[in-house]
Amino acid sequence: MTTTPTPDNKQTPSSSSSAGKPGLLRRWWFWVLLVVLAGGGYSYWSHKRAATAEQAQGQGGPGGQGGAGAPGGRGKRGAGGPGGFGTTGLSPVGVALAKTADVNVYLTGLGGVTPTATATVRSRVDGQLMKLHFKEGQLVKQGDLLAELDARPYEVAVTQAEGQLARDQALLNAAQLDLKRYRTLLAQDSIASQQVDTQAALVKQYEGTVKSDQGNLASARLQLTYSRVTAPVSGRTGLRQVDIGNIVHSSDTSGIVIITQVQPITAIFSIPEDNIPAVMKQLQAGKKLATDAWDREQKNKLASGTLLTIDNQVDATTGTVKLKAQFPNTDFALFPNQFVNIRMLLDTRQGATVIPSAAIQRGSKGLFVYVVKQDNTVTVRNVKTGPTEGDVTAIEDGVASGETVVVDGIDRLREGAKVEPVMRGGADDPANKLTEKAGPRRHKRDGATGAGAPAAAGAPAAQAEQGGQGGQNMTPEERQKRWAEINKRIDAGEFGEEIKKLPEDQRRQRMMEMRRQQRANGGDSATAGAPAAGNANANK
Repeated sequence: MTTTPTPDNKQTPSSSSSAGKPGLLRRWWFWVLLVVLAGGGYSYWSHKRAATAEQAQGQGGPGGQGGAGAPGGRGKRGAGGPGGFGTTGLSPVGVALAKTADVNVYLTGLGGVTPTATATVRSRVDGQLMKLHFKEGQLVKQGDLLAELDARPYEVAVTQAEGQLARDQALLNAAQLDLKRYRTLLAQDSIASQQVDTQAALVKQYEGTVKSDQGNLASARLQLTYSRVTAPVSGRTGLRQVDIGNIVHSSDTSGIVIITQVQPITAIFSIPEDNIPAVMKQLQAGKKLATDAWDREQKNKLASGTLLTIDNQVDATTGTVKLKAQFPNTDFALFPNQFVNIRMLLDTRQGATVIPSAAIQRGSKGLFVYVVKQDNTVTVRNVKTGPTEGDVTAIEDGVASGETVVVDGIDRLREGAKVEPVMRGGADDPANKLTEKAGPRRHKRDGATGAGAPAAAGAPAAQAEQGGQGGQNMTPEERQKRWAEINKRIDAGEFGEEIKKLPEDQRRQRMMEMRRQQRANGGDSATAGAPAAGNANANK
């Protein structure tokens, strides 16, 4: 018996072996790829962490070998070189003194301008409009002639009334003469007394007729007067509502023209009902509260006036009460129905302690400020604020007059931190040390890059300082204007690209650091950036 071999049994082990090897290879490459990705991620994370730590060391801590012209540059930690906080290793902050001053308490509200009087000029009789004696927008006075109607019908009526009066007056005169004769004859006993009484009654009748005719004549003359339309009030005329040649009626609702009285003019505004007691107290004391009208953006003051009165009830829907103020409006700056912002001087706080509003911060425990002590350390002080006027705020509790508060650079402060105070508006303010005009700029072509770029900007800073020593005697407004121009120069890239990315308070600090480094170098300001750039690149 012959057995036929089966190919399937011989190929089964081979097939299973060949199928298992590719699966094993695929699993091996997967683990190798996973290990490579994990190692690459760890290497990237370590490198980024080291770079972040090095950058933080160069910007925040005291640097060592970065060179005198590279503020905040990267370098080894040491005690000799300037770091991110300047040559002393302290954080420079802007400070201001708490002062004693008078603070005005204002109430503000939204309002609209309303004319003192508004009159629609209408004709009191019917007729054709013949003439107009005003120009649109003209200022007129009460009683000025504005328009004329066709007066001929009314002149005719006057003539008729005069004729009727003359006729009845003649009859009255004749009756009076007859009555006189009858009384003479009655005295001679020539006629009966009844005839005398009848004549006397006729005289009375004619007298009544004459009075009626006199009234008709006066009415006709009045109608003739109404054909001449005059201004009922003084003010400014608007656009005419009817043209010459049209028939006007006394019942017309639009009238001929509208006149609004604009000198003086009033404004009606609203304040919260919680302020009613304070306002009533001042009004009952007989005080005239000064009121100013400002435009929509509250940048331009339009007019100044006084408060006239307060409404007699509160609007229940809004919880406000209306007030009316009056303005002379001599320059016609206020216009009827114009939107205005009203500022009313309610009171003046005498001898209040004031600090810049920028010094006040809000925390979990309320409002607080950083107060600089004698040893140049800061402490947190909770304060109670009062009214605000402009950029200063009255402090009712927490800060005494003469104490020093921090106004900028607050974000890096902590309780007990030691700082380098720079008095805002004082001699050390960078805004006073920088000139308004930029000096000639010199560009180095020696390949200085990297951390030396801020140092290269020291030349314009030194040149600005040389031209700005006179800023110590400048007023705060002039100093603010100068700093605004310096900011424009910074935005233009004159002091380097790094300083352009900083907020305003840090810009001040950086400019102050540049100035100090130029003083420490004592060399040519145009070449001060070169060694700093070389040292910074060497430290890399």
